[in-house]
This record gives sequence, C-alpha cells and structure tokens, in this order.
Amino acid sequence: MGTTAHNMGDVKTWLSKPRRWMTIAMASTLLCLPFSVASNSQTDQPLRSIGISVADLGNPFFVELVESATHRAQELNDAPVEVIVRSDAYDLERQISQLNDFIDRKVNLIILTAADEYKIAPTVAKAQRAGIKVIAVDVNAQGADATITTDNVQAGVVACERLAKEIGYQGQFVIINGVLVSSVLERVAGCKSAINRYPDIVLRSDRLNGTGSQEGGMEAMTYLMEAYDHIDAVFAINDPTAYGAMLAANQAGRDEFVLASVDGSEFAEQEIQKPNIWLATAVQKPREMARKAVEIGMALLAGKEVEQRFILIPAELAEKNPLQNH
Repeated sequence: MGTTAHNMGDVKTWLSKPRRWMTIAMASTLLCLPFSVASNSQTDQPLRSIGISVADLGNPFFVELVESATHRAQELNDAPVEVIVRSDAYDLERQISQLNDFIDRKVNLIILTAADEYKIAPTVAKAQRAGIKVIAVDVNAQGADATITTDNVQAGVVACERLAKEIGYQGQFVIINGVLVSSVLERVAGCKSAINRYPDIVLRSDRLNGTGSQEGGMEAMTYLMEAYDHIDAVFAINDPTAYGAMLAANQAGRDEFVLASVDGSEFAEQEIQKPNIWLATAVQKPREMARKAVEIGMALLAGKEVEQRFILIPAELAEKNPLQNH
C-alpha cells in the first residue's frame, strides 16, 4: 500500500510487462455464508468489461491482483474482456469518481478495494441499480455482492506471535499503523490480541500512520527511534511500510529490534532471507483473491446461485531462514 498513482497509459504499459511472482503453497480455509441470488431482468449477462479500482498500483500486491483478475477474465471468456484499471490512493472522492466512470461506461463487473468501507456504499448501490455486479477484495465494502479478503486478523496474529517468540515474550513493542480501512484495522487487532497474552510485552505505540508506503514507514520509524531509546519488536501493517522502517533503522544504525509485516511480496521474501532485522511476513494470496472475484462475478451475472458471499483466505508466515540473523 504505497502512495504512487498511475494514469491509464502508465497502467497499461506497466501491466503489459512480464512479471514473475513468488507464491507459497498453503491450505486455505474458507469461511462462508450461504445466500441466494435473486433473479432479475439483468441475469444471464456476458462478461465483456470490468472496472477495477484498487488502492495503490505502486504496491506489488495490487499489481498482482489486477494482473490475475485480468488473466482469469480472459481465460474464462470466448470474447475479449475490456479491463479498466484505476488507483484511488485511498482517496474516497477519487474512488467514487472512478466508480461513476465505470457506471457511465456500462461495465458488467466492478472489483474494488474500498477507500472507505461504509461511505462507498451509496455508490456501490448505484452500480447495482445499473445492473453491475460489485465484488470487494482485500477490504470490506458495505453492500457489495461478495467480499473476498485475507483473514487479516489471523495474519496479524501469526506475524506478532512470531515477533513475541523472537524476543522471548518480553520487551518493548511498537506497531506502525496505516490507513483506517478494514484490512489494516483487523491486522492491528490481530497483532494486539497476540501480544496481549504476554504480560511482559509492553506496547509503546500503535497510532502512527505509516500510510502503507515505504516513505511513510521511514518517517514513522524515524519518529519511533527518536521517541524510544530501545525497541525490541516492530509490527508494520504491510511490506512497503516494513521496508521503509528497515531503511530508517539502517540509516540510524539501530539493529536491536526485529521486524515483521503482512503481504508476502516476492521482494519482501527475498529481503527477509538477508542478514537484517526483517524477520517475517504473513503471506497473502492476491491471485486466489482475484480469481475468485472474477468467478463469483461471472456466476452472478449469469443469474446463478452463489453459495459463498464472504470468503476469508488465511495467511501463512514466511520467515527468515534459521541460519540468517540480524
């Protein structure tokens, strides 16, 4: 979750370049709630166009999500599917404008990571009145036809449990927070639930907003190091934030603490295996998220009954090889 935004020309150029992304095989537990899709005059529509609005195309997680959704849509259709990609940079008004543009273009399906879980609801309803199916990914969106996210509470738990173990279940702990969307709130809640079990761990700070970006992570970590002479563990809400925090620590010559995050980007997994303070990252599965979003959207457009409307995909921890150290 970074701060870089791209215009459509940049996005199309960028997405056309080949990429190789690392994935970790893991078993997924799906938490599902049954529901029926009511028939209406808009049923049995072909998928011909998708509007995708994500938070930040500077974050590899969202790039992989977009690429995977695009690939799956083309794979399942016998005719080309137009995919319109936008980045809202966590700006609600900007996202509302993007969704209104999708509605004007009469797309069949909208996939979005909501800038605001609740305030986006009227625009989601407007799209649905126009016969468009709306699938929320990564972040909840009130009123969406279906929601697919990482089990962010569990991701925060496994990352911070690993940090707690590394510091011997005692010491000074800080959290670099982020934009107040559901995924971030849940990761922080999961982290706190893990460390609250250990009375000798003291949470010093959890309110600094690292904006989900490398720059924000550097700024937040710099402030924390100035505020605290000694820190034992740092939890960052995503990989870009963690990388920025590590850069700030390197610049300050501070290496007394360990660091963990959530995302599981290929870059992060590579950095973790180097001798540094970055201990672990809870791995998300944007490919699976995107595939399911397209598949559910197509089923809804066909007027089919969908048995899953809320899907949680558990994260798995990728951690430093025991031979490495910081």
